[in-house]
Amino acid sequence: MGAVHARSLDPLPMQGPELGVHADDVETPDMEQESKQEVLENKDVIVQHVHIDGLGRTKEDCLTYEIAGVFRAKNLIDVMKRAHEARQKLLRLGIFRQVEVVIDTSQGVDALPNGLDVTFAVTELRRMTGSYNTMVGNNEGSMVLGLKLPNVFGRAEKLTFQFSYGTKETSYGLSFFKPQPGHFERNFAVNFYKVTGQFPWSSLRETDRGVSTEFSFPLWKTNHTLKWEGVWRELGCLARTASFAVREESGHSLKSSLSHAMVIDTRNSTILPRRGALLKINQELAGYTGGDASFLKEDFELQFNKRLFWDSVLSASLWGGCLLPIGDKPTCIADRFYLGGPTSVRGFSMYSIGPQSEGDYLGGEVYWAGAIHLYTPLPFRPGKGGFGDLFRTHFFLNAGNLCNLNYGDGPRAHLSKLAECIRWSYGAGIVLRLGNIARLELNYCIPMGVQSGDRICDGVQFGAGIRFL
Repeated sequence: MGAVHARSLDPLPMQGPELGVHADDVETPDMEQESKQEVLENKDVIVQHVHIDGLGRTKEDCLTYEIAGVFRAKNLIDVMKRAHEARQKLLRLGIFRQVEVVIDTSQGVDALPNGLDVTFAVTELRRMTGSYNTMVGNNEGSMVLGLKLPNVFGRAEKLTFQFSYGTKETSYGLSFFKPQPGHFERNFAVNFYKVTGQFPWSSLRETDRGVSTEFSFPLWKTNHTLKWEGVWRELGCLARTASFAVREESGHSLKSSLSHAMVIDTRNSTILPRRGALLKINQELAGYTGGDASFLKEDFELQFNKRLFWDSVLSASLWGGCLLPIGDKPTCIADRFYLGGPTSVRGFSMYSIGPQSEGDYLGGEVYWAGAIHLYTPLPFRPGKGGFGDLFRTHFFLNAGNLCNLNYGDGPRAHLSKLAECIRWSYGAGIVLRLGNIARLELNYCIPMGVQSGDRICDGVQFGAGIRFL
Protein backbone atom coordinates (compact mmCIF):
# COMPACT_ATOMS: atom_id res chain seq x y z
CA MET A 1 0.00 0.00 0.00
CA GLY A 2 2.10 2.89 -1.21
CA ALA A 3 5.78 3.50 -0.79
CA VAL A 4 5.58 3.67 2.98
CA HIS A 5 3.99 0.23 3.16
CA ALA A 6 6.13 -2.05 1.00
CA ARG A 7 5.51 -5.72 0.33
CA SER A 8 8.20 -8.12 -0.81
CA LEU A 9 8.34 -11.77 -1.81
CA ASP A 10 12.02 -12.10 -0.91
CA PRO A 11 12.69 -14.03 2.31
CA LEU A 12 14.77 -12.47 5.04
CA PRO A 13 16.62 -15.31 6.78
CA MET A 14 17.32 -14.66 10.41
CA GLN A 15 20.79 -16.15 10.26
CA GLY A 16 23.92 -15.41 8.31
CA PRO A 17 27.57 -14.46 8.44
CA GLU A 18 26.77 -10.80 9.10
CA LEU A 19 25.57 -11.50 12.66
CA GLY A 20 28.69 -10.29 14.42
CA VAL A 21 31.32 -7.60 14.27
CA HIS A 22 31.29 -5.31 11.24
CA ALA A 23 34.29 -4.51 9.10
CA ASP A 24 34.35 -1.08 10.74
CA ASP A 25 35.17 -2.72 14.07
CA VAL A 26 38.28 -4.58 12.87
CA GLU A 27 41.50 -3.12 14.21
CA THR A 28 44.15 -1.86 11.79
CA PRO A 29 47.30 -4.01 11.35
CA ASP A 30 50.31 -3.25 13.49
CA MET A 31 53.73 -2.07 12.22
CA GLU A 32 55.21 -5.59 12.08
CA GLN A 33 52.46 -6.76 9.75
CA GLU A 34 52.95 -3.67 7.60
CA SER A 35 56.69 -4.37 7.22
CA LYS A 36 56.00 -7.96 6.13
CA GLN A 37 53.46 -6.66 3.65
CA GLU A 38 56.06 -4.30 2.15
CA VAL A 39 58.43 -7.24 1.49
CA LEU A 40 55.70 -9.20 -0.25
CA GLU A 41 54.59 -6.16 -2.26
CA ASN A 42 58.12 -5.69 -3.62
CA LYS A 43 58.28 -9.27 -4.94
CA ASP A 44 57.06 -9.25 -8.55
CA VAL A 45 55.12 -12.32 -9.68
CA ILE A 46 53.18 -13.46 -12.73
CA VAL A 47 49.96 -15.46 -12.53
CA GLN A 48 50.36 -18.07 -15.30
CA HIS A 49 47.35 -20.34 -14.77
CA VAL A 50 44.00 -20.15 -13.01
CA HIS A 51 42.13 -23.42 -12.48
CA ILE A 52 38.59 -24.07 -11.30
CA ASP A 53 38.15 -27.54 -9.79
CA GLY A 54 34.83 -29.14 -8.93
CA LEU A 55 32.64 -27.92 -11.79
CA GLY A 56 29.71 -30.12 -12.77
CA ARG A 57 26.80 -28.53 -14.58
CA THR A 58 28.27 -25.00 -14.45
CA LYS A 59 29.53 -23.60 -17.76
CA GLU A 60 33.11 -22.36 -17.55
CA ASP A 61 32.57 -19.40 -19.89
CA CYS A 62 30.37 -17.58 -17.35
CA LEU A 63 33.11 -17.84 -14.68
CA THR A 64 36.01 -16.44 -16.72
CA TYR A 65 34.66 -12.91 -16.21
CA GLU A 66 34.67 -13.35 -12.43
CA ILE A 67 38.29 -14.56 -12.20
CA ALA A 68 39.89 -12.49 -14.98
CA GLY A 69 41.20 -9.88 -12.54
CA VAL A 70 43.58 -12.40 -10.96
CA PHE A 71 45.79 -12.39 -14.09
CA ARG A 72 46.43 -8.65 -13.66
CA ALA A 73 48.11 -9.06 -10.26
CA LYS A 74 51.72 -7.79 -10.06
CA ASN A 75 52.89 -8.98 -6.64
CA LEU A 76 51.98 -11.58 -4.05
CA ILE A 77 49.83 -9.26 -1.94
CA ASP A 78 47.97 -8.21 -5.08
CA VAL A 79 47.44 -11.87 -6.03
CA MET A 80 45.95 -12.60 -2.61
CA LYS A 81 43.72 -9.54 -2.77
CA ARG A 82 42.45 -10.23 -6.28
CA ALA A 83 41.95 -13.92 -5.53
CA HIS A 84 39.83 -12.99 -2.52
CA GLU A 85 37.78 -10.59 -4.66
CA ALA A 86 37.29 -13.32 -7.28
CA ARG A 87 36.18 -15.73 -4.53
CA GLN A 88 33.58 -13.21 -3.33
CA LYS A 89 32.31 -12.81 -6.90
CA LEU A 90 31.98 -16.55 -7.32
CA LEU A 91 30.06 -16.87 -4.05
CA ARG A 92 27.84 -13.94 -5.04
CA LEU A 93 26.59 -15.95 -8.04
CA GLY A 94 24.65 -18.12 -5.62
CA ILE A 95 25.63 -21.40 -7.33
CA PHE A 96 28.44 -22.61 -5.04
CA ARG A 97 28.16 -23.80 -1.46
CA GLN A 98 31.89 -23.36 -0.88
CA VAL A 99 34.84 -21.76 -2.67
CA GLU A 100 38.43 -22.26 -1.52
CA VAL A 101 41.56 -20.62 -2.97
CA VAL A 102 44.98 -22.26 -3.29
CA ILE A 103 48.01 -20.25 -4.49
CA ASP A 104 51.10 -22.23 -5.50
CA THR A 105 54.23 -21.88 -7.63
CA SER A 106 53.82 -22.79 -11.28
CA GLN A 107 54.63 -26.31 -12.40
CA GLY A 108 55.47 -27.70 -15.84
CA VAL A 109 57.84 -27.00 -18.71
CA ASP A 110 56.58 -23.45 -19.22
CA ALA A 111 56.83 -22.51 -15.54
CA LEU A 112 58.57 -19.19 -14.83
CA PRO A 113 60.73 -18.64 -11.72
CA ASN A 114 58.23 -16.07 -10.43
CA GLY A 115 55.15 -17.77 -11.90
CA LEU A 116 52.11 -18.66 -9.79
CA ASP A 117 49.12 -20.95 -10.29
CA VAL A 118 45.83 -20.04 -8.61
CA THR A 119 43.24 -22.78 -8.05
CA PHE A 120 39.63 -22.23 -7.01
CA ALA A 121 38.16 -25.41 -5.50
CA VAL A 122 34.38 -25.07 -5.69
CA THR A 123 31.49 -27.13 -4.36
CA GLU A 124 28.27 -26.66 -6.33
CA LEU A 125 24.88 -26.40 -4.71
CA ARG A 126 22.44 -29.25 -5.23
CA ARG A 127 20.07 -29.02 -8.17
CA MET A 128 17.20 -28.36 -5.79
CA THR A 129 17.30 -26.83 -2.33
CA GLY A 130 14.61 -26.13 0.21
CA SER A 131 14.58 -23.52 2.93
CA TYR A 132 12.61 -22.48 5.97
CA ASN A 133 13.05 -18.91 7.15
CA THR A 134 11.35 -16.21 9.12
CA MET A 135 10.69 -12.83 7.55
CA VAL A 136 10.57 -9.50 9.34
CA GLY A 137 8.48 -6.87 7.59
CA ASN A 138 7.30 -3.49 8.83
CA ASN A 139 6.12 -4.54 12.28
CA GLU A 140 4.96 -7.99 11.20
CA GLY A 141 6.44 -11.46 11.00
CA SER A 142 6.05 -14.34 8.57
CA MET A 143 7.04 -17.95 8.11
CA VAL A 144 8.62 -18.50 4.69
CA LEU A 145 8.93 -21.85 2.91
CA GLY A 146 11.03 -21.87 -0.24
CA LEU A 147 12.04 -24.19 -3.05
CA LYS A 148 15.00 -23.10 -5.16
CA LEU A 149 16.58 -24.44 -8.32
CA PRO A 150 19.96 -22.70 -8.52
CA ASN A 151 22.04 -22.65 -11.67
CA VAL A 152 19.18 -24.05 -13.78
CA PHE A 153 20.95 -23.78 -17.15
CA GLY A 154 24.54 -23.61 -15.89
CA ARG A 155 25.00 -19.83 -16.03
CA ALA A 156 23.81 -18.70 -12.58
CA GLU A 157 20.11 -18.63 -13.48
CA LYS A 158 17.76 -19.21 -10.55
CA LEU A 159 14.17 -20.44 -10.35
CA THR A 160 12.47 -19.91 -7.00
CA PHE A 161 9.07 -20.82 -5.57
CA GLN A 162 8.14 -19.26 -2.27
CA PHE A 163 5.23 -19.52 0.15
CA SER A 164 4.85 -17.08 3.02
CA TYR A 165 2.34 -17.24 5.86
CA GLY A 166 2.33 -14.27 8.20
CA THR A 167 0.46 -12.42 10.88
CA LYS A 168 -1.11 -10.00 8.38
CA GLU A 169 -0.47 -11.42 4.92
CA THR A 170 -0.14 -14.65 2.99
CA SER A 171 1.66 -14.89 -0.32
CA TYR A 172 3.20 -17.20 -2.83
CA GLY A 173 5.25 -16.52 -5.91
CA LEU A 174 7.32 -18.02 -8.70
CA SER A 175 10.35 -16.07 -9.95
CA PHE A 176 13.09 -16.53 -12.52
CA PHE A 177 16.38 -14.62 -12.23
CA LYS A 178 18.99 -14.31 -14.97
CA PRO A 179 22.25 -12.31 -14.55
CA GLN A 180 24.48 -11.19 -17.40
CA PRO A 181 27.78 -13.15 -17.37
CA GLY A 182 30.52 -10.97 -15.92
CA HIS A 183 28.06 -8.29 -14.80
CA PHE A 184 26.05 -9.75 -11.93
CA GLU A 185 24.52 -6.34 -11.13
CA ARG A 186 23.00 -6.33 -14.63
CA ASN A 187 20.21 -8.88 -14.43
CA PHE A 188 16.69 -9.71 -15.56
CA ALA A 189 13.86 -11.17 -13.48
CA VAL A 190 10.28 -12.35 -14.04
CA ASN A 191 7.84 -12.84 -11.15
CA PHE A 192 4.40 -14.41 -10.86
CA TYR A 193 2.73 -13.91 -7.50
CA LYS A 194 -0.36 -13.80 -5.34
CA VAL A 195 -0.39 -11.75 -2.14
CA THR A 196 -3.23 -11.51 0.38
CA GLY A 197 -2.82 -8.85 3.05
CA GLN A 198 -4.87 -7.49 5.95
CA PHE A 199 -4.68 -3.82 6.87
CA PRO A 200 -6.63 -3.36 10.13
CA TRP A 201 -5.91 0.38 10.31
CA SER A 202 -8.09 0.72 7.18
CA SER A 203 -10.46 -2.22 7.85
CA LEU A 204 -9.28 -3.46 4.48
CA ARG A 205 -8.34 -6.79 2.95
CA GLU A 206 -6.44 -6.83 -0.34
CA THR A 207 -5.58 -9.70 -2.68
CA ASP A 208 -3.12 -9.06 -5.52
CA ARG A 209 -2.54 -11.48 -8.39
CA GLY A 210 0.11 -10.26 -10.76
CA VAL A 211 3.12 -10.62 -12.99
CA SER A 212 6.15 -8.35 -13.18
CA THR A 213 9.33 -8.12 -15.20
CA GLU A 214 12.32 -6.04 -14.17
CA PHE A 215 15.76 -5.20 -15.49
CA SER A 216 18.46 -3.98 -13.10
CA PHE A 217 21.73 -2.37 -14.14
CA PRO A 218 24.46 -0.07 -12.74
CA LEU A 219 25.22 3.27 -14.37
CA TRP A 220 28.28 5.14 -13.14
CA LYS A 221 27.81 5.29 -9.33
CA THR A 222 24.07 4.60 -9.44
CA ASN A 223 21.95 1.45 -9.64
CA HIS A 224 18.76 1.46 -11.70
CA THR A 225 15.75 -0.83 -11.99
CA LEU A 226 13.18 -0.66 -14.78
CA LYS A 227 9.98 -2.57 -14.08
CA TRP A 228 6.63 -3.38 -15.63
CA GLU A 229 3.89 -4.77 -13.42
CA GLY A 230 0.40 -5.98 -14.21
CA VAL A 231 -1.73 -6.79 -11.19
CA TRP A 232 -5.37 -7.69 -10.60
CA ARG A 233 -6.38 -6.24 -7.24
CA GLU A 234 -9.35 -7.33 -5.17
CA LEU A 235 -10.29 -5.07 -2.24
CA GLY A 236 -12.75 -6.04 0.46
CA CYS A 237 -13.81 -5.03 3.96
CA LEU A 238 -12.00 -6.64 6.86
CA ALA A 239 -14.85 -6.06 9.33
CA ARG A 240 -18.55 -5.28 9.32
CA THR A 241 -17.79 -2.00 11.00
CA ALA A 242 -15.79 -0.75 7.98
CA SER A 243 -16.58 2.83 7.02
CA PHE A 244 -18.59 3.76 3.94
CA ALA A 245 -15.46 5.27 2.37
CA VAL A 246 -13.70 1.87 2.55
CA ARG A 247 -16.80 0.04 1.27
CA GLU A 248 -16.84 2.44 -1.65
CA GLU A 249 -13.29 1.39 -2.56
CA SER A 250 -14.13 -2.33 -2.42
CA GLY A 251 -14.18 -4.34 -5.62
CA HIS A 252 -11.84 -5.31 -8.43
CA SER A 253 -9.33 -3.18 -10.30
CA LEU A 254 -6.53 -3.77 -12.79
CA LYS A 255 -3.27 -1.87 -12.59
CA SER A 256 -0.62 -1.87 -15.30
CA SER A 257 2.34 0.34 -14.51
CA LEU A 258 5.87 1.21 -15.58
CA SER A 259 8.31 2.19 -12.85
CA HIS A 260 11.91 3.28 -12.47
CA ALA A 261 14.08 3.29 -9.35
CA MET A 262 17.49 4.88 -8.91
CA VAL A 263 19.69 4.20 -5.88
CA ILE A 264 22.99 5.71 -4.72
CA ASP A 265 24.16 3.95 -1.57
CA THR A 266 27.55 4.61 0.04
CA ARG A 267 26.60 3.33 3.51
CA ASN A 268 28.70 0.64 5.16
CA SER A 269 25.52 -1.15 6.32
CA THR A 270 21.87 -1.04 5.27
CA ILE A 271 20.43 -1.73 8.73
CA LEU A 272 22.49 0.31 11.20
CA PRO A 273 25.04 2.32 9.19
CA ARG A 274 27.91 4.19 10.80
CA ARG A 275 28.87 6.29 7.80
CA GLY A 276 27.78 7.06 4.24
CA ALA A 277 24.66 8.31 2.50
CA LEU A 278 21.64 6.94 0.66
CA LEU A 279 19.56 8.48 -2.11
CA LYS A 280 16.63 6.51 -3.51
CA ILE A 281 14.18 7.92 -6.09
CA ASN A 282 11.14 6.03 -7.42
CA GLN A 283 8.75 6.93 -10.23
CA GLU A 284 5.67 4.94 -11.23
CA LEU A 285 3.34 5.66 -14.15
CA ALA A 286 0.11 3.68 -14.36
CA GLY A 287 -2.61 3.65 -16.99
CA TYR A 288 -0.71 4.06 -20.25
CA THR A 289 -0.15 0.31 -20.70
CA GLY A 290 -3.71 -0.70 -19.83
CA GLY A 291 -5.74 -1.17 -16.66
CA ASP A 292 -8.20 1.12 -14.94
CA ALA A 293 -5.76 2.78 -12.51
CA SER A 294 -4.18 5.98 -13.89
CA PHE A 295 -1.69 7.98 -11.84
CA LEU A 296 1.85 9.31 -11.58
CA LYS A 297 3.63 8.50 -8.33
CA GLU A 298 6.93 9.98 -7.13
CA ASP A 299 8.72 9.32 -3.87
CA PHE A 300 12.23 9.59 -2.51
CA GLU A 301 14.37 8.61 0.47
CA LEU A 302 17.45 10.48 1.68
CA GLN A 303 19.77 9.51 4.54
CA PHE A 304 23.11 10.79 5.89
CA ASN A 305 25.26 9.12 8.56
CA LYS A 306 28.26 10.64 10.33
CA ARG A 307 30.51 8.94 12.86
CA LEU A 308 31.20 11.11 15.92
CA PHE A 309 33.28 10.84 19.09
CA TRP A 310 32.97 7.94 21.57
CA ASP A 311 31.80 5.56 18.82
CA SER A 312 28.53 7.46 18.42
CA VAL A 313 26.73 8.06 15.10
CA LEU A 314 24.57 10.98 14.02
CA SER A 315 21.98 10.08 11.39
CA ALA A 316 19.48 12.24 9.49
CA SER A 317 16.69 10.96 7.21
CA LEU A 318 14.10 12.57 4.94
CA TRP A 319 11.25 10.84 3.07
CA GLY A 320 8.69 12.37 0.74
CA GLY A 321 6.23 11.48 -1.98
CA CYS A 322 3.39 12.69 -4.18
CA LEU A 323 0.59 10.83 -5.98
CA LEU A 324 -1.03 12.63 -8.93
CA PRO A 325 -4.22 11.18 -10.46
CA ILE A 326 -4.44 11.21 -14.25
CA GLY A 327 -7.88 11.99 -15.58
CA ASP A 328 -11.07 12.50 -13.59
CA LYS A 329 -10.95 9.26 -11.61
CA PRO A 330 -9.77 9.67 -7.98
CA THR A 331 -6.80 7.71 -6.62
CA CYS A 332 -7.32 4.25 -5.11
CA ILE A 333 -6.80 3.53 -1.42
CA ALA A 334 -4.31 0.81 -2.41
CA ASP A 335 -2.02 3.31 -4.17
CA ARG A 336 -1.87 6.07 -1.53
CA PHE A 337 0.86 6.71 1.02
CA TYR A 338 0.58 5.81 4.72
CA LEU A 339 2.48 7.27 7.64
CA GLY A 340 2.92 6.63 11.35
CA GLY A 341 4.14 3.79 13.51
CA PRO A 342 7.38 2.43 14.99
CA THR A 343 9.09 2.30 11.58
CA SER A 344 8.25 5.87 10.50
CA VAL A 345 6.90 8.61 12.81
CA ARG A 346 7.34 6.96 16.19
CA GLY A 347 4.88 7.64 18.97
CA PHE A 348 1.89 7.15 16.66
CA SER A 349 0.08 3.89 15.95
CA MET A 350 0.67 2.00 12.73
CA TYR A 351 -0.30 4.16 9.70
CA SER A 352 -2.66 6.24 11.86
CA ILE A 353 -1.78 9.73 10.60
CA GLY A 354 -3.78 11.68 8.05
CA PRO A 355 -7.20 11.41 6.38
CA GLN A 356 -9.62 9.01 8.02
CA SER A 357 -13.32 8.13 7.96
CA GLU A 358 -15.14 6.65 10.96
CA GLY A 359 -11.83 5.41 12.40
CA ASP A 360 -10.51 3.92 9.15
CA TYR A 361 -7.37 5.53 7.75
CA LEU A 362 -7.58 6.21 4.03
CA GLY A 363 -4.00 7.26 3.25
CA GLY A 364 -2.88 10.45 1.57
CA GLU A 365 -1.69 11.69 -1.80
CA VAL A 366 1.31 13.61 -0.50
CA TYR A 367 3.54 13.19 2.53
CA TRP A 368 6.88 14.02 4.08
CA ALA A 369 8.73 12.67 7.09
CA GLY A 370 12.09 13.52 8.63
CA ALA A 371 14.16 12.32 11.56
CA ILE A 372 17.40 12.97 13.44
CA HIS A 373 18.99 10.12 15.42
CA LEU A 374 21.91 9.77 17.76
CA TYR A 375 23.18 6.21 18.19
CA THR A 376 25.61 5.51 21.03
CA PRO A 377 27.06 2.33 22.59
CA LEU A 378 25.37 0.83 25.60
CA PRO A 379 26.35 2.45 28.92
CA PHE A 380 29.53 0.90 30.37
CA ARG A 381 29.95 -1.14 27.11
CA PRO A 382 28.83 -4.62 28.30
CA GLY A 383 29.83 -7.37 25.89
CA LYS A 384 32.18 -5.11 23.94
CA GLY A 385 33.72 -6.85 20.94
CA GLY A 386 30.97 -9.47 20.87
CA PHE A 387 27.24 -9.70 21.49
CA GLY A 388 27.09 -6.27 23.10
CA ASP A 389 28.07 -4.58 19.84
CA LEU A 390 24.75 -5.65 18.31
CA PHE A 391 22.95 -3.21 20.65
CA ARG A 392 22.91 0.58 20.43
CA THR A 393 21.33 3.25 22.59
CA HIS A 394 19.02 5.42 20.53
CA PHE A 395 17.86 9.06 20.88
CA PHE A 396 15.53 10.42 18.21
CA LEU A 397 13.44 13.35 17.06
CA ASN A 398 11.08 12.71 14.13
CA ALA A 399 8.25 14.55 12.39
CA GLY A 400 5.98 14.24 9.38
CA ASN A 401 2.69 15.04 7.72
CA LEU A 402 0.29 13.30 5.34
CA CYS A 403 -2.65 14.85 3.51
CA ASN A 404 -4.59 15.18 0.26
CA LEU A 405 -4.23 18.17 -2.02
CA ASN A 406 -6.54 20.28 -4.13
CA TYR A 407 -4.71 20.16 -7.44
CA GLY A 408 -6.36 23.38 -8.56
CA ASP A 409 -4.20 25.27 -6.07
CA GLY A 410 -0.64 26.31 -6.77
CA PRO A 411 2.62 24.92 -5.35
CA ARG A 412 2.71 27.52 -2.56
CA ALA A 413 -0.69 26.37 -1.28
CA HIS A 414 0.52 22.76 -1.37
CA LEU A 415 3.61 23.56 0.70
CA SER A 416 1.62 25.54 3.24
CA LYS A 417 -0.80 22.64 3.67
CA LEU A 418 2.09 20.23 4.28
CA ALA A 419 3.47 22.65 6.86
CA GLU A 420 0.19 22.71 8.80
CA CYS A 421 -0.62 20.31 11.62
CA ILE A 422 2.83 18.70 11.71
CA ARG A 423 3.01 15.59 13.86
CA TRP A 424 6.28 15.07 15.71
CA SER A 425 7.70 13.06 18.56
CA TYR A 426 10.88 12.46 20.50
CA GLY A 427 12.23 9.76 22.75
CA ALA A 428 14.92 7.19 23.44
CA GLY A 429 15.35 3.45 23.33
CA ILE A 430 17.42 0.39 22.49
CA VAL A 431 18.19 -0.86 18.96
CA LEU A 432 19.18 -4.48 18.20
CA ARG A 433 20.79 -5.26 14.86
CA LEU A 434 19.90 -8.72 13.51
CA GLY A 435 22.84 -9.26 11.18
CA ASN A 436 22.50 -7.15 8.06
CA ILE A 437 18.88 -8.09 7.39
CA ALA A 438 16.66 -6.46 10.02
CA ARG A 439 16.58 -4.57 13.29
CA LEU A 440 14.43 -4.34 16.40
CA GLU A 441 13.63 -1.17 18.35
CA LEU A 442 12.23 -0.76 21.85
CA ASN A 443 11.57 2.95 22.38
CA TYR A 444 9.95 5.25 24.90
CA CYS A 445 8.07 7.82 22.78
CA ILE A 446 6.51 11.19 23.57
CA PRO A 447 4.17 12.19 20.69
CA MET A 448 3.51 15.87 20.01
CA GLY A 449 1.45 17.82 17.51
CA VAL A 450 -1.36 15.26 17.73
CA GLN A 451 -4.38 16.08 15.58
CA SER A 452 -8.00 15.02 15.89
CA GLY A 453 -8.38 11.45 14.66
CA ASP A 454 -4.72 10.44 15.16
CA ARG A 455 -3.98 7.36 17.23
CA ILE A 456 -0.96 7.70 19.47
CA CYS A 457 1.30 5.33 21.35
CA ASP A 458 2.41 7.37 24.33
CA GLY A 459 5.11 5.44 26.15
CA VAL A 460 6.80 2.18 25.21
CA GLN A 461 6.61 1.19 21.54
CA PHE A 462 8.14 -1.87 19.86
CA GLY A 463 9.13 -1.99 16.19
CA ALA A 464 10.64 -4.58 13.85
CA GLY A 465 11.54 -4.16 10.22
CA ILE A 466 14.08 -3.53 7.50
CA ARG A 467 13.32 0.11 6.68
CA PHE A 468 13.19 2.74 9.41
CA LEU A 469 12.88 6.52 9.26
